[in-house]
Amino acid sequence: MDSSNPFENSEENNLTGYEPVLGGNLAEKAVWVDESRCIGCQYCVHVATNTFIVDEDYGRSRAIRQDGDNMDILQEAIDTCPVDCIHWVQFEELQDLENNLDRDMFQSLGKLPRINKH
Repeated sequence: MDSSNPFENSEENNLTGYEPVLGGNLAEKAVWVDESRCIGCQYCVHVATNTFIVDEDYGRSRAIRQDGDNMDILQEAIDTCPVDCIHWVQFEELQDLENNLDRDMFQSLGKLPRINKH
């Protein structure tokens, strides 16, 4: 049996960001929620139920799947957002945008704030 790594120098490891997501159609765009601007209205969650959730700690919407709903439903969810915090972005930008969100600075919209008892 060959002990070499079958994935080494493989063309499959050269991801470009244009690959189908979970067997879906080829897509160049991803949907992203700017959680720092989200007001927790949940319109997007009601329209695109397979794509968005509301974070229970912060009460803000978050895209959890890129292949959950079709493009028309996603566009409808984007259009229903009253503060325009949902955007189409390039797949290559998605990880950087998520990493740049400082969720520790968010005021909770979902739960009452913690109160120190003296």
